[in-house]
Amino acid sequence: MASRQNLLLHPAAKPLLFACCLLPFVWLFYGALTNQLGANPAEALIRATGDWTLRFLCIVLAITPLRVISNTPALARFRRMLGLFVYFYVVIHLLSYSWFDMGFDVPEIVKDIIKRPFILVGFSAFLLLTPLAATSFNAAIKKLGARRWQLLHKLVYVIAGLGLLHFFWMRSGKNDFAEVFVYAAIIAVLLGWRLQKLFSKKRLQPMPVVRKQL
Repeated sequence: MASRQNLLLHPAAKPLLFACCLLPFVWLFYGALTNQLGANPAEALIRATGDWTLRFLCIVLAITPLRVISNTPALARFRRMLGLFVYFYVVIHLLSYSWFDMGFDVPEIVKDIIKRPFILVGFSAFLLLTPLAATSFNAAIKKLGARRWQLLHKLVYVIAGLGLLHFFWMRSGKNDFAEVFVYAAIIAVLLGWRLQKLFSKKRLQPMPVVRKQL
């Protein structure tokens, strides 16, 4: 365990993780430049950035269970960076949709968001992610206070549900739910672990002592 901790605490660990997290974006950018994204590159780019947003969200939710189960506290130092990559990929996803599908026509984008529920749900998830990304720095934690900051960042569970719903409705057009069920199972396990820990903690709390008045 000590060797694992030392590797995770190494100064090169964060830059290496940062480079790995950028690889999907680099590959998509290269694929777009070299026309390797298939017959419909715009759709491929929109779908791929959406998929990577959901994947990074699952990774972020997995950090705490992995840290506790493997007794590896050093994993927590990567959670903030991974969370910001969730936001990075959702911004690229939104920009790809706004550019390739809508040509940056803001009135049409607004109409499309209102008209199509799956886009409304996805855009709602983006809006909820924005304050989480904006308050992911030490200065924001100090300003908000640890308790309010933690309460705000519990929105990640709502965001996970909205992301799944967005993905489900998007795939319902083609009646293809195989990947949806995989992500749903992963998120259900990760959230189920948290609920189990919460209930266990409540059961272990000592009962308050009630003194009889004489």
